[in-house]
Amino acid sequence: MQINININDQAYQVDVAPRLNLADCIRHEIGLTGTHVACEHGVCGACTVLVNGEAVRSCLMLAVQANGQSVTTVEGLSNDEHLSALQASFRKYSALQCGFCTPGFITTAHALLTNEPNCDEHRVREVLSGNLCRCTGYVPIVQAVLDAREHYQKLGGK
Repeated sequence: MQINININDQAYQVDVAPRLNLADCIRHEIGLTGTHVACEHGVCGACTVLVNGEAVRSCLMLAVQANGQSVTTVEGLSNDEHLSALQASFRKYSALQCGFCTPGFITTAHALLTNEPNCDEHRVREVLSGNLCRCTGYVPIVQAVLDAREHYQKLGGK
């Protein structure tokens, strides 16, 4: 099936099998490898991308469901010149070790902070509870997200 998809503000026309999931489409058909695939059951959050601004497990969504949609991957949240405020906070708080889960945490946190820039620690923990990390523990990740709130507050969220 042929789909038209906008990924990171770039239009793509891709031929995909009807059962291809969005994660594999992004990685193998488009060539963007920042979106990671781990559990393939939607449990770990490593494959989280934004579809029309909402955090979505791309391993659970078919590529054909993204036809005509706007998708943002972790690559689309910053540019090559500077880290985003959220990425800088992750670096500041050493909120990553192996980095495998980091793209999913960053896209999930970006969606949260965009929609709820004044969220408290409880809300951050609640939203990030769907993302798994086996290296860092969650304290530095939560600290990084809380630190980045000020940037999103200045932007007024959405």
